[in-house]
Amino acid sequence: MSWMRGITCQVRHWRAERARWKADMAEFKAAQKEARRKGEWPENPGPPPTGFTLLPWLLMGMGSFSNLLQGKTSNPWIGGLGLFAFNSLYIYVVFRSFVKEKRQAVSTVVALVVMGLITCGLALGYGGSWLYFFPLLGLATGAVVRGPRLGQVGLALTALAAAVSVYRSGWDAINIAYGTFLSTMVTAAILSLSEAVRELRAAREELARRAVEKERMRFSRDLHDLLGHTLSVIVVKSEAARRLAPRDMEAALGQITDIEAVGRQALTEIREAVTGYREGSLATELDRARSALSAADIAPVVRQSGPLLTPQNEALLGWVVREAVTNVVRHSGATRCEITFDGVMDRVRLTIADDGPGDGGAAATGPAESIGGTGLKGLTERLAVAGGSLRAGPSPRGGFTVTAELPVESAELTSSVATTSGSTAPREP
Repeated sequence: MSWMRGITCQVRHWRAERARWKADMAEFKAAQKEARRKGEWPENPGPPPTGFTLLPWLLMGMGSFSNLLQGKTSNPWIGGLGLFAFNSLYIYVVFRSFVKEKRQAVSTVVALVVMGLITCGLALGYGGSWLYFFPLLGLATGAVVRGPRLGQVGLALTALAAAVSVYRSGWDAINIAYGTFLSTMVTAAILSLSEAVRELRAAREELARRAVEKERMRFSRDLHDLLGHTLSVIVVKSEAARRLAPRDMEAALGQITDIEAVGRQALTEIREAVTGYREGSLATELDRARSALSAADIAPVVRQSGPLLTPQNEALLGWVVREAVTNVVRHSGATRCEITFDGVMDRVRLTIADDGPGDGGAAATGPAESIGGTGLKGLTERLAVAGGSLRAGPSPRGGFTVTAELPVESAELTSSVATTSGSTAPREP
């Protein structure tokens, strides 16, 4: 009874394929109708082909079936069994030919070979309309054999069809060989082209999806870095203004003026980030870092030397300064922060080190492999794309250190070395 279960499963599979084919056809027709209504050309090349597209060709065997019904065939039981076996194998093969893994399976090749043996047997035994099974065999062969072996297989099948046709019905049946060759090559060409078009369309959709995902990631990282730093500076300066207001109104007004300037600059940067044209400046970020650290009572120490940078690398290091200083202000509890930029061999290095104990937040994330903050993760990805690296973790002497390295893209060196300290004297931790 196992063969009965196998037949039942196969029938269920064909029914499911038929239902899917109908759904695809309905979707394709709806898309075409909508495109015609809008006066556009539909991009969808059509529903995915299935074995149902090759089933109508079985009508070529109606002549043989008619001979069986009219009793013009000797040994009709043998002819009937041969016809049933051929049609069953044909349906089995063509349905498997539209799935690459099934098409290349050994069972499909074996079924195709058995079809060839049955075709030769029926054609040699009966001739006449039974020779038309060779073009049907060519259809199945073209659907299965796609690739470099198609030419050899197609010519061999054509030669076999020609030999059997000439032997059984004379030279008048040589058109069977032509039909076999044509059906094999045209079927393989059409199905291969259709498959290539669908793969290209899928690749285009995947590239578009990745482009959208990349832009979304860029925007989210820019927005995080911009707002995280800006809001931290505003909060720190607001606290400083509140503390200064009772005893030094002029200093408090200075902090409020800085808050207004930071807010206006943040609005400009957010607009630029939205349009994708924002170019960061390392010098600007260093100035902002001094201001933010001083407002938080953290002594800034900036040392700068080394090669000139390309605008892209300068923007990357500016993001590193912005993110690291924001973490120092928000999480470190430090009294001193050193920012060092220098050149080492063919690379430039930026180091931001503080002396704070940390509070278990973003600054206490451990080594680079375990960086947990969204900003530092995003910066790690950006630097990796540019051929650089980012390391972050506790310093052996206490505090937390962030180190970014990038390859030098300019051989022009600068000799300007500046050591700048903030106006707030360092305090003992």
